[in-house]
Amino acid sequence: MAEIPIRSFLASLVAVRKTETQHEVLLLKRTQTLIGEWCQVAGSIEEGEAAWQTALRELDEETGLQPNALYSADTCEQFYEADRDAITIAPVFVAFIDNSATVTLNHEHSDYRWVSFAEAIEMVAFGGQRRVLSWIEDEFVKRTPNKHLLIESN
Repeated sequence: MAEIPIRSFLASLVAVRKTETQHEVLLLKRTQTLIGEWCQVAGSIEEGEAAWQTALRELDEETGLQPNALYSADTCEQFYEADRDAITIAPVFVAFIDNSATVTLNHEHSDYRWVSFAEAIEMVAFGGQRRVLSWIEDEFVKRTPNKHLLIESN
């Protein structure tokens, strides 16, 4: 019996900030893989790195941002890759960002936008991304995040 491999080598992070009127999510426009698509922060886990450390490193590398608080989103993004005939599962993290923080993009992205969750859900390309965004809005914006999901990075 043939099996489809399940791979977990990525971490995904949704950056959220609170303005005077709403919570906004950061989307980045990709320049390499999935060129031109809007996405959240994501990247490959390096040797010896915990997934949450990857999320923090990628946030810094891709945007120059540092979070006020980092949480496990208590969910994973999952998708099937036809070219690899494999299922990829990526743990998701939530970073709360100061409203005055400045985004500095690296070469992996050509543009960024802070948008409402409703706008973000319309901008992203994949159902898995939409499900993750809806989950984060429900569990981290509409509700107080569970204290047990807080990651102390110090």
